[in-house]
Amino acid sequence: MRIARFSAGEEPQFGVVTGELDEHGQPDPDAVVVALAGDPLYVGTKVLSQEHKLSDVKLLAPVLPRSKVVGIGRNYAKHAAEMGNDVPTEPLMFLKPNTSVIGPGESVLYPPQTSNLHYEGELAVVIGRICRDVPVEQATDVIFGYTIANDVTARDLQKSDGQWTRAKGMDTFCPLGPWIEDDLDPQAFADGRRVQTYLNGDLVQDGTTADLVFDIPTLVAHVSAAMTLLPGDVILTGTPDGVGPMEVGDDVEVVVEGIGSLSNTVAKR
Repeated sequence: MRIARFSAGEEPQFGVVTGELDEHGQPDPDAVVVALAGDPLYVGTKVLSQEHKLSDVKLLAPVLPRSKVVGIGRNYAKHAAEMGNDVPTEPLMFLKPNTSVIGPGESVLYPPQTSNLHYEGELAVVIGRICRDVPVEQATDVIFGYTIANDVTARDLQKSDGQWTRAKGMDTFCPLGPWIEDDLDPQAFADGRRVQTYLNGDLVQDGTTADLVFDIPTLVAHVSAAMTLLPGDVILTGTPDGVGPMEVGDDVEVVVEGIGSLSNTVAKR
């Protein structure tokens, strides 16, 4: 099911989004969101009688990581090549603070410290329970679901700083959404799900998760061997080739097959 975090003019709450998605990841115009009792990460999916038309609510980031967002760099060979880098011999990790997270429809703020801000459309994994040293064969047991991310990157700062905290960790640099899909067979990603990014309506990234250098179970095992993962932590799985600059006023949409579509605009900070 598709689990969203939303506001209907009151306090944020969670709900299940109904209906089918079209080929561009957009929901049915008549879709509704049925409210849940509390955060499903902790209380499960307890459906209430309250429901709203999806078009009448504001979707928020589907999860607010209480701990961390773990990014994976150069996890598509063609992206590593386009950036002039070799493919890593093991997953290349970095952290984005939870203050970088925003939801669908919110603005990515272009800060004055950079003049080369890039989009990076990605599949994201949401962790469902506390775990450490997870074996590869048990990795899917700790996954709550999957969502979409834009790993916004200040490319010039990434190069000049030598490490990526500032380049990838500023406020608004981690759009997530529009919801969490918790009912996908992990084999679907091994077989290949398309990851696409559109800049002002033009297709600029078009990859498939079949081309991940390190698959999702390997990433969960590798990250959890280095640090304890908590419920709501997010792992970004890497971006396909085709990354490029965004400017103030641009619209960026990331579509992951079987999950949906995440759209954000770029505004001056």
